[in-house]
Amino acid sequence: MKLAGFARIAIVVCGAAAAYGVYAPETADRWLPSAGVLAHHLHDRIWSPPAQTASGQGQGQQPQATGPAPIVVTVAPVKRADFPVVLQSIGQVQAYNTVLVRARVDGQIMKIGFNEGQMVKQGDLLAEIDPRPFQAALDQAVAKKAQDEANLANAKLDLTRFATLAKQDFATKQQLDTQNALVLQLTASIAADVAAIDAARTQLDYTTIRAPISGRAGFRLIDQGNLVNAGQQTGIVSIAQLQPISVIFAEPQEHVSRINEMLASGSPQVVVTDAEGHKLATGRLSISDNQVELATGTIRLKAEFDNKDNALWPGLAVTTGLELGVEKGVLIVPTEVVQHGQRGLYVFVIDDQNRAQVRQVKVAHEDTASAVISDGLKEGDRVVTSGEFLLQPGSIVSIDTGSGT
Repeated sequence: MKLAGFARIAIVVCGAAAAYGVYAPETADRWLPSAGVLAHHLHDRIWSPPAQTASGQGQGQQPQATGPAPIVVTVAPVKRADFPVVLQSIGQVQAYNTVLVRARVDGQIMKIGFNEGQMVKQGDLLAEIDPRPFQAALDQAVAKKAQDEANLANAKLDLTRFATLAKQDFATKQQLDTQNALVLQLTASIAADVAAIDAARTQLDYTTIRAPISGRAGFRLIDQGNLVNAGQQTGIVSIAQLQPISVIFAEPQEHVSRINEMLASGSPQVVVTDAEGHKLATGRLSISDNQVELATGTIRLKAEFDNKDNALWPGLAVTTGLELGVEKGVLIVPTEVVQHGQRGLYVFVIDDQNRAQVRQVKVAHEDTASAVISDGLKEGDRVVTSGEFLLQPGSIVSIDTGSGT
């Protein structure tokens, strides 16, 4: 009986030890390493959450390590297409001709014949200067000519008489020569009188000031009743020719040869827009400057526009687009994909593993929408169009197919 009781006590103690080992498997590892694995297994099966156990049994998969979420980007493929080469620049509208009308004689302004801002035609009256002193000078020159003509007529009669007397030896050869010289002298005086009359008539004409060109009159610079003189710098009015009109702009020197070739074969088209991109007018390139500006490395160009609607105005700043033909079958990407870095221009390209790569590129031409890539990409490459600011080389991306692929 004592042995049976001792056995029961031993069984209870071993059972309690086993139960404690399952509850605290770390203790079993320390005191009985061989039973530690079984204790851990029993502990996990008894105390693991049912949902987790069921999920593990249902899927039969090991838990996967988690990492950073993919970066959402949109991409566009590199395509081949024809690209119209348009050189964009900033230009300034300039009147085709501008004239500051000044007085050419001294006198008082008696009349102003135009309104400020008026469109005037060539030959229209602008102002009148007091003509009376100049009329008097003309009359005096005319009278002097009449006097010299009368003297010449009398001298010619005397010359005829001396010639007759000289044949009869009643007049000397010296008298005849002297009379002949007097006739020549009076003839020269009449020629001088004619020139004086022309000069006086010209001065008189200058008292009537007319428009030298057709255009728009500006502000009146002098009022009626004021004295003017031929030497003063202040004019009477400025006239600007608006139809046609010019736009002056500059392009980089590397395009000089191509621009000159286009000018030799025709007149390249130039389109001007305002600051908001609205088209104002279409014209033609008319001339390139005869030298490159050393300070800026650009060449100045001039384009002409009919400007029938007066959309262009002298002094207006505009954006010019000079068309230099079409590049056939070139690689084109959206302009926004090209980024600027320390090593130059680059784009983000997405490989087959949806990882971002950096490609250094060269841009041959570009406009507000598209850029022509001359080196660094090939047709079909996927370039990032948005989300690139979060990318690093090797970043895993998720492509937003809803915005385009």
